[in-house]
Amino acid sequence: MQHLRASCCQTSCMNDSELISQILNGNMNAFTFLVNRYQKLVVHITGRLIQRQDELEDVCQDVFLKVYQNLDKYRNECKLSTWIATIAYNTSINYLRKFKKVVEVNPDNSVALRNLTDYRSDNYERTDLHRYIHEQIELLPVQYRTVLTLYHLEEFSYQEIEQITGMPEGTIKSYLFRAKALLKEKLKFVVDENSLNIVKEITHE
Repeated sequence: MQHLRASCCQTSCMNDSELISQILNGNMNAFTFLVNRYQKLVVHITGRLIQRQDELEDVCQDVFLKVYQNLDKYRNECKLSTWIATIAYNTSINYLRKFKKVVEVNPDNSVALRNLTDYRSDNYERTDLHRYIHEQIELLPVQYRTVLTLYHLEEFSYQEIEQITGMPEGTIKSYLFRAKALLKEKLKFVVDENSLNIVKEITHE
């Protein structure tokens, strides 16, 4: 038992390169730790695109299956998190296309604004404000909420988001600007870094 605990501790302390090496050598315990390390990232990205819980769980499993099957092709040309995020995004998009789900290529801001609900501060406690912001992000067009999640919640750079999604950097910046403008319009206050930190706190809980 002590040997098992020591082995688990050793695996959990490994960096990504060491975990990959162990996985490729057949250490499934190392893959379990890799899944645990990046599960939240995969759920955040996939969950912004696929919002039915049963479908989300299936797609997340598919993402990690692809990670395992293609790990020998990872060449350390980007961060492992970026590589896994790319697989999560592409798997989710392909799932939506396969089952003819709608993916907005050029979202209509006026329609998106109607989808959001008004916020009245006198009707909400501070904890409700947290929930409200989270709910509004979920109501944004899929591409808006995806880039918002990648940039502000997962803290990927524009270049990394371009690699993950295949969107040009200008499009990414435009979607971020529009997403925050829509939230600002409905919240009636500037969605500044402090507000985004609130979103970050509740999303990572």
